[in-house]
Amino acid sequence: KNKEGENNDKFFTHPRNPKALAAYLFAHNHLFYMMELLTGLLLMMLSLCEAPAVPSLRLDVYVHATLELLALVMVAFELCMKLRWLGFHTFIRHKRTMVKTCVLLLQFVEAIVVLIRQTSHVRVTRALRPIFLVDCRYCGAVRRNLRQIFQSLPPFIDILLLLLFFMVIFAILGKSYYFNLQYNKSYFNTLENSLVSLFVLLTTANFPDVMMPAYSKNRWSCVFFIVYLSIELYFIMNLLLAVVFDTFNDVEKMKFKSLLLHKRSAIDHAFQLLVSRQRPMGVSLKQFDGLMRFYRPRMSARDRFLTYKALNTSGAPMLSLEDFYKFYEVTGLKWKARRSGEYWFDDLPHTTFLIFKGINLLVKSKAFQYAMYVVVAINGVWILVETYTLNSGFSWSRFVPWSYIVFLTIYGVEVLLKITGLGPVAYFSSGWNLFDFSVTVFAFLGLIALAFDMEPFYFIVVLRPLQLLRLFKIKQRYRNVLDTMFELFPRMASLGLTLIIFYYSFAIVGMEFFAGVVYPNCCK
Repeated sequence: KNKEGENNDKFFTHPRNPKALAAYLFAHNHLFYMMELLTGLLLMMLSLCEAPAVPSLRLDVYVHATLELLALVMVAFELCMKLRWLGFHTFIRHKRTMVKTCVLLLQFVEAIVVLIRQTSHVRVTRALRPIFLVDCRYCGAVRRNLRQIFQSLPPFIDILLLLLFFMVIFAILGKSYYFNLQYNKSYFNTLENSLVSLFVLLTTANFPDVMMPAYSKNRWSCVFFIVYLSIELYFIMNLLLAVVFDTFNDVEKMKFKSLLLHKRSAIDHAFQLLVSRQRPMGVSLKQFDGLMRFYRPRMSARDRFLTYKALNTSGAPMLSLEDFYKFYEVTGLKWKARRSGEYWFDDLPHTTFLIFKGINLLVKSKAFQYAMYVVVAINGVWILVETYTLNSGFSWSRFVPWSYIVFLTIYGVEVLLKITGLGPVAYFSSGWNLFDFSVTVFAFLGLIALAFDMEPFYFIVVLRPLQLLRLFKIKQRYRNVLDTMFELFPRMASLGLTLIIFYYSFAIVGMEFFAGVVYPNCCK
């Protein structure tokens, strides 16, 4: 039951016989998840090899069609495992799985047709291939983003209709007024052109071209465009953004609430299964240890015991249901043994200990930190001066600037001192130290590229100014901004992947409909 809570599986999908349990366990391991991921990526990457696509990567029809069939067979195998675990009636009631099954059957038919005909036809359905990737276990965040987008569509469409309503009203006004005055006819000569022109004006892409001809004839015509932009761009577009943001927040809160209640229900079920008739009010250490052996097979006996103690906040002989409710939070903790000494070099000889102790005090001192900030600032000014005075005939391959060697030496000494004084584990556990180390290593690689005239690797030299980001550590507010950015990277990565999926689908549709289509004089 705890596994069901962690995997967010509904309780009515619980395996009901040994064969279903075997299929469930097979479908919930990392090898199976990796197979799903690689299959989804293969199906999407096949679009690079199919016509119309990248000519240099194009494969013969029977090659990419065979690869597609093999990948679809793997997807069919995944669905068979899910069918064996869920059962037929539960399987057909799962919407996402049924959509995936329908797309799979459609892709199978098209791949077989392509293989028989030995030529590709118009295959707009290739735009549905991301479904196989999105259904992967590792793309849960992308699925959540897509779900929130679809759930936000009703209020989004309401505001969009309001926006289109005003656009039509202004298109009619623009067509009637400007066409009768015999200027700006290229933009407002028909209702269709008026709508397109106002859409261009709304996007602010090349929008002066729409209104400047009218403004050059009569300056009072700016009132029309000012009123239009004030209503559409500054009010309705911001209202649209606010509605989408509010809907996203509501959906996220409801999802979080449902997940929390789902995990709580899983804990309730697991607790009822663990307690015995003799001790119906709690879970003993022996019972908890048996649970953890199944739930986390690789967890050591020490970690299982520490997890039990962390749950048992009341100090009672057994875990109560209230203690057990914190199961998912506590099992996610990492345990490590605390060193008996204060420093990593406590066991070294006395003289060596004193040396390392002095280095430790040095790298932790404020004077050392601010001295490095001054060095970074000087380095930044020097890079700025070098860039400003850079001659057009300058080439990085001619020589290595002496300033590069000096500052890189200082940064290298700083890294060595910190690793020596703090210890490798403590040093690399800090995100800022990892950043400093990475930038220093890249700067060293750039020095090698310059010294040995390795022209393909000159781009590494451009990374030198990244060292200036260390100056943001001086002020707490700047550190908070950068820390927030780093914390948001995982969520932004999932949003970026969601955006790429939309790009992929629209790119497939665009290639199928517009590849090879030539519009003469389209931009005149």
